[in-house]
Amino acid sequence: MSLEKEILGLEKQFWQSMVDRDAKLGASLTADPCIVTGAQGVGKVDRKTFATMMEGGAWKLHRFEFSDVKFSEVTDDVAVIAYKVREELTVDGEKLTMEAADASTWVRQGDGWACALHTESVLGDPFGRDRKQAAKKTA
Repeated sequence: MSLEKEILGLEKQFWQSMVDRDAKLGASLTADPCIVTGAQGVGKVDRKTFATMMEGGAWKLHRFEFSDVKFSEVTDDVAVIAYKVREELTVDGEKLTMEAADASTWVRQGDGWACALHTESVLGDPFGRDRKQAAKKTA
């Protein structure tokens, strides 16, 4: 199996662990700690905290789909993968679909791989103008 297929498989396994609410599996795929970035800012999360976050929360991921996958083998022990993701989820009781651009940095640790960095950016206008217009409509 190529390294690209292996890392893509791990990334999908991680996402499926969120669908299944399998905190043990999700935490096992992350480095300890893992750096995360997204709309809420930046964080450095250890495995125990990650598992707690995955088990709780007012969200449920039902389905995900990747497209436009890009991969780079940086060294024998570091790989980067990026992709667009379409997420179907329920947040605070409301069903929604979200499209984002995600990236992960995977690092070889022993006989396996762990995600050391994961980022997610909600797709839209890069200057946030689409969010400003949506806020005006609801005001």
